Amino acid sequence: MAKKRNSSIPAPAAQDKPATLKDLLSQDVLNKLKAQANEAQAEQDKRKEDERQRALEAKKAEQKKLDNNFEHLLNNSDLDWHKYK
Repeated sequence: MAKKRNSSIPAPAAQDKPATLKDLLSQDVLNKLKAQANEAQAEQDKRKEDERQRALEAKKAEQKKLDNNFEHLLNNSDLDWHKYK
């Protein structure tokens, strides 16, 4: 079998790195973009919290409806009445 050669490519120096978008944009534009991203994240968190609250309210309403349904209570009750004597 052929031996594997350990040829390492030299890493480029810090000064040879290509310019990134962050480097090219001014500081005020970066701050505006960060603020906009924070606002978008806050809106998304608010929507998730609202959806969670609606789901919780719907679950409570369904449980209240089932608690008033005698057939449901009878079917889901413990039928061993001896332990309550």
